[in-house]
Amino acid sequence: MKWIIGFYGIQFLILIVLIFGSWFIWDRRFKTKHGKQVPKGFIRTNEISIDPITNKRLVVYFNPESGERFYKEENKN
Repeated sequence: MKWIIGFYGIQFLILIVLIFGSWFIWDRRFKTKHGKQVPKGFIRTNEISIDPITNKRLVVYFNPESGERFYKEENKN
């Protein structure tokens, strides 16, 4: 009986570690792809999106050398 509790207990702990680990990794990856300061080498595109949760306007910038995209927050003026 103890080994059954131990088996499921270890699986539960692994699941919790994976959930928290992925949450922190996802958050870090997203925050590096947008902001108010455009990095060097990025050019503005005509793409504009509005975040449905925060209602922020995001303009897409593209780096032709690396293929990366950057989302700049802009005011709704």
